[in-house]
Amino acid sequence: MNAESDERPAAAAAGDSAKTEPPLGSKAPHFIKRSRPLHVSWQVGVFIVGLAVVVAGIIMLPLPGPGWLVIFGGMAIWATEFVWAQLVLRWTKRKVTEAAQRALDPKVRRRNIILTTVGLVIIAVLVGVYVWKFGMELPWKVRD
Repeated sequence: MNAESDERPAAAAAGDSAKTEPPLGSKAPHFIKRSRPLHVSWQVGVFIVGLAVVVAGIIMLPLPGPGWLVIFGGMAIWATEFVWAQLVLRWTKRKVTEAAQRALDPKVRRRNIILTTVGLVIIAVLVGVYVWKFGMELPWKVRD
């Protein structure tokens, strides 16, 4: 198995002329792809760096920080070298684009605006009832 074997054949890519997606495969420099040991060590390095970024993103999910953004950044690092990560990123981009198109649908936007307005009115009523009943005092005793 050589370094070029994970790339998509040109004949299979020709059927996807409607979509202009870049070909699958390693994005390593040519001089690295020529040497099998150097390419494998390059892949190990890319995997370790991507893994560190993904783990940092997973840690950021419950903690402050852009967890999902960092996780997708780690996936993008992996996608420079691994076909499976490229396929995951393509699938994710496709789903995000579909979700964005659905969110821009006028019926969905109208529904979301109505639900948000109703939620804000309910919260305002609850805050008003609390202030009317208890005044501007906090529910816990700060001064004691």
